[in-house]
Amino acid sequence: QVQLVESGGGLVQVGGSLSLSCAALGRTFSPYAMGWFRQAPGKEREFVSSIMWSNGVTLYADSVKGRFTISRDNAKGTMYLQMSGLKAEDTAVYYCAAVQTGLEERGYDYWGQGTQVTVSS
Repeated sequence: QVQLVESGGGLVQVGGSLSLSCAALGRTFSPYAMGWFRQAPGKEREFVSSIMWSNGVTLYADSVKGRFTISRDNAKGTMYLQMSGLKAEDTAVYYCAAVQTGLEERGYDYWGQGTQVTVSS
């Protein structure tokens, strides 16, 4: 079994930067894709960004494009999200998730426990 563990959340001021990490623990893990999602209080979970594990192709939500950068380290089985120019509306619990290779039709079926990001003005 694989466990996804996020880290790096915290409190930052508007305009600041923060970096999140998502490590895959357990057996050797080579997913089809991994992604970041977030959920603000009272709102539904929303897509933030994703990255294809094999070729590094990325995708971003319009709300974070140009401010957030997703990356991965295949050898370490770790995904990152570098966030800059943070806004108050970026405040949310951030989750990492993974799509299993060969089971793409299931979508994101591995999820981390989430890490809180709070942007204060």
